[in-house]
Amino acid sequence: MKWIQKNIFWLLLGGANFAVLAGALWFLTSDRDFSMNQKKNSWIIGQSYMTMNNEFYTIMSEEINARIEAEGDRTIFRNPALDEERQREQIEEMLDQGIDLLVVTPVNWESLTPVLSRARNEGVKILVLDTNIYDDQLADCTITSDNYRAGQIVGEYFLQQNDQARIVVMSHEATKSGRDRVQGFLDVVEGQEGMEIVASIGCEGQLEIAMPRMQEAIEKGLEFDQVFCLNDLASVGVVAALEAEGILDQVGVYGVDGSPDAKALIKEGMMEATAAQFPSLIGKQAAEAIYDLLNGEEVEENMLVPVELVTRDNVEDYGIDRWQ
Repeated sequence: MKWIQKNIFWLLLGGANFAVLAGALWFLTSDRDFSMNQKKNSWIIGQSYMTMNNEFYTIMSEEINARIEAEGDRTIFRNPALDEERQREQIEEMLDQGIDLLVVTPVNWESLTPVLSRARNEGVKILVLDTNIYDDQLADCTITSDNYRAGQIVGEYFLQQNDQARIVVMSHEATKSGRDRVQGFLDVVEGQEGMEIVASIGCEGQLEIAMPRMQEAIEKGLEFDQVFCLNDLASVGVVAALEAEGILDQVGVYGVDGSPDAKALIKEGMMEATAAQFPSLIGKQAAEAIYDLLNGEEVEENMLVPVELVTRDNVEDYGIDRWQ
């Protein structure tokens, strides 16, 4: 069984890395133009997500792009690849190109305030997805998962499974969504008898950062038996590090996303739980909001998309090979 689990895991990890690389290369190199059926006096919609090495953003953008293409409008897409300065510069360029609406997921929730202020002053509508910006008043509409609740429901399940624990938290302080998930978890778990937070390790929510930083913590002798990760990319990286060190069977790993890789690991007993997000639903709501805003219709300023707990008991209900 152990040999089978190892092979399943490394196949998953290899597949995840290939998907990440292929997706990143495609988004970085392709000139994405959804204007084949472009109408006269078409709207121009700019899109800037924090990174495209996470399939979550690909799914959201596909829903949005399908609607833009159906409407005969244009989109300008840029990938900052987790570089906050690059994101600011790319948004400046999109504003210079005359976009009517900006869809944005900030790399750093504070650093975009000046460029978003410019957009607002120029009459550009701003739709924020997945994680908040620092000054919510600059956004016409913000659509996110209920990130705080995601941390909470994982924390509640965690307490059901553990009477005592030494916990490592894998975090991403530059994003409001990451902060909210961690805070939701901590508000449930921290202070409970037998629960100790032994370390918080920044990983930017990235597999390739989470894995070596977890290995480094292990090599330095950090003692822990549970890990909460702000997202499933970090979870997969943590599982890889624990497996490489031969201690995965001694440590429980919890995440947020409901990614196919995480669900497969949960099914095989290599992760404990994750809080599922629904990127297709967020993308559909975003597409509706885009055209409501462009047509001058009233739009709810803040929309929270519910999250759901995924464990070994119900993982099959969510489909191992796809996002929700």
